[in-house]
Amino acid sequence: MAETGTRVAVIGIIVEQPESIGALNDILSEHREHIIGRMGIPYPKKDISCITVVIDAEQNEINTLCGQIGRLSGISSKAAFSNV
Repeated sequence: MAETGTRVAVIGIIVEQPESIGALNDILSEHREHIIGRMGIPYPKKDISCITVVIDAEQNEINTLCGQIGRLSGISSKAAFSNV
């Protein structure tokens, strides 16, 4: 059963500047207690990496995480929220 007041979200992340990955990993580590799973796929043909993070947290925390990621150079992200 999901925690009260939390939502499950999927955050899609595209990394276009590999030098920003260290900062991204630091941010994700700060939120690790809420992360359900994470998958990264390099795509050498386009010289990018795609990362999916599934998280169960309060909406404010998810929004904070997405905002922190969005401020990184060469990294873009978008979240999709469940209704649960």
